[in-house]
Formats: sequence, C-alpha cells, structure tokens
Amino acid sequence: MSTRGISAAMEIRNRIERKNLGEPFTPAFISHLGTRANIDQALSRMVKTGELERVARGVYVRPLKNRYTGKTILEPAKVAQAIASEKMHTFSITGAEAARRFGLTTQMPTRPVFLTSGKSRLIQVGGHTIEFRHTTASYMAFAGRPAGDAVLALLYLGQKLVTTQVIAQIKRALGFEEFELLKNALGVFPSWLCESFYKFEMTQIALQSV
Repeated sequence: MSTRGISAAMEIRNRIERKNLGEPFTPAFISHLGTRANIDQALSRMVKTGELERVARGVYVRPLKNRYTGKTILEPAKVAQAIASEKMHTFSITGAEAARRFGLTTQMPTRPVFLTSGKSRLIQVGGHTIEFRHTTASYMAFAGRPAGDAVLALLYLGQKLVTTQVIAQIKRALGFEEFELLKNALGVFPSWLCESFYKFEMTQIALQSV
C-alpha cells in the first residue's frame, strides 16, 4: 500500500473510531476520506478484526454487545436513518406508530416500518426485517418533527376517528409552536382534516366564551 493509501486508511479508521458504539453508518459517512477502494478495504479489515460488524448490505456498526446475549444492540430507526441518509431520502415513522406514540392507539407493528421518499423495499438486518414504504410528499411534511408525526397520526386515524378530543390530545402533546406549525400547513392536506381543525377551533372559542 502506498504512503497515501496508508494515510487514507488511518484517517478512515480514526473517523470510524469516533462513532458511538451501536450507531450504524454507511460508507457515505467516510466517502470524503479516500477512494472507494480505500474505504472498502478499510471497512473489510475492520470487519475481519471484529472492530466493525456488517449488519446489512452497506451498513456497518461498531459493536455494542448485550451483556446477556452477546449480540450487538441495534435500534431499527438508526439503521433506517443511515440508509435513508446515504440515498438522500427523507424518512419517517408510520402513521400507526405516530398514533401509538400520541396515545391514540395501542396497535404494535409486527416489524419495524418506516415511510420514505425513496422506493419501497425490505432490508434484512441480522435476523430482522426493516420495511421502507414509499409515500407522497404531503405525508412527509415536517418529517422528523413532532408536527410531522402529528400529521401522520391524524391521516392514519382518518376522518371518522379524528374528533375534537383527538385534536386536543395532539395539541397538548405538541405544545404551542409545533401545533401552530401543524395548523399553518393544513392547506396541503385533505379537506376533511381542515374541517376537523375548524370544528376544534370553534369548540375552543365556545368554551372560552362560557
């Protein structure tokens, strides 16, 4: 290996070693530190020595072992984030998961599922499967923000289940700033959702006037 190649390999290793244990990444994370060949060789060596684990195609992690099972602990959302970032796609939790987090449903997914601006696909991570589902731009509005999660939850519940009580629960969970952001974006969503918020606002005005 040339001096330049050795230098690149050292930079790649040093950068990877600053990654937190259990935090997945793709080669895009270190693409600025060398050629594709340099990067592939460095990753391959670190996998062979046990410094890295290849948890999915093109996804690596510095192992963080569970003290009881000895297996690397991985958060599906972090794997999804790493994959989406490499492809420059937006990703988000699903409406079902958002509704669950807001306490609007108790339904649990059978496997990790994420919405994406990219194509739908299944990713094998160890013995588990992560599903990416393509969705429209409106569903990805404010992805990663509380207001965005609220949009997904409301659209998932649908017109029949989005009551003034549901919106009140969302409002309490979001706080003023995120709730205002949500209201200001209603124009791009189905008309029934705008009407539901209008009814909610009218109810609030009525209550304040009592």
